[in-house]
Amino acid sequence: MKTLHDSLNMPVLGFGTLIPDLALTISATRDALKAGFRHFDCAERYRNESEVGEALHSGMADFGIGREEIFVTTKLWNTNHRPDRVEAAFQGRLDRLGLKYIDLYLIHTPFAFQAGDEQDPRDENGNVIYDKNVSLLDTWRALELLVDSGRCGAIGLSDVSLGELMPIYKAARIKPAAVQVESHPYLPETELLKFCKEKDITFLAFAPLGHGIKPGPIEDPTIEIAERLGKTPAQILLAWAIQRGTALLTTPKTAARAEENFDITLLPEDAFNEISNIQIRQRFNGVLKTGAGFKSPE
Repeated sequence: MKTLHDSLNMPVLGFGTLIPDLALTISATRDALKAGFRHFDCAERYRNESEVGEALHSGMADFGIGREEIFVTTKLWNTNHRPDRVEAAFQGRLDRLGLKYIDLYLIHTPFAFQAGDEQDPRDENGNVIYDKNVSLLDTWRALELLVDSGRCGAIGLSDVSLGELMPIYKAARIKPAAVQVESHPYLPETELLKFCKEKDITFLAFAPLGHGIKPGPIEDPTIEIAERLGKTPAQILLAWAIQRGTALLTTPKTAARAEENFDITLLPEDAFNEISNIQIRQRFNGVLKTGAGFKSPE
């Protein structure tokens, strides 16, 4: 499916690059590019942007794809929330990916960690060391300057709640273009999705298959409709996400899985409604626990 989201011209189907193995990062990224994926979601935190960049550049050359045909997202990590660190962190993303511009730059989480080179600063008791002298709005205003520079097409937020998004939206000179959060039938984030639709913010769902954690939505009895429709459970869940108006990220690690995940067709209305009516509620990603002790300054 090649439908693009109107506000960002973002391909609805995106490839997430959170892959710890660096050799697999290269092969999986190339396979995704060959299968038809044109949105690639990266992050400083993943520590593999150089490999993603290598795969994209070699793949584009081999498959005859221009830079203007792909959409690249990456993210500012928690230790770089201070405004005076944002520019250097962004340049680091460009350098590692080997790009001249980024299509979408996200604040990875709303939690500011102690500034420095250690991505996971901890005290002697193993607790995260937060930077409580910088607000999310301070960081956002520094991202706005990146858009002004012409090297960043759009900016947004990741792992935020509606309560955290709304004050940024109200105060921002450049409004958030996208919000990336965990979302699947067990975590539909209905109110956040509604707000995003009202404000023309792209809702970008990660873990649409439930992070592969079992039991999860992909094993839910409702998803047995896949057999009836001649589709795989993954294809059913990805189609559901798209039909409700979200873009999504998936991380197929083989060529066959990339082709499967890119081959999405819309669901019949009754099948879509069956999935939407699942009542189980469960979050699989633990990132919000990371901010349990964080309170942003006003």
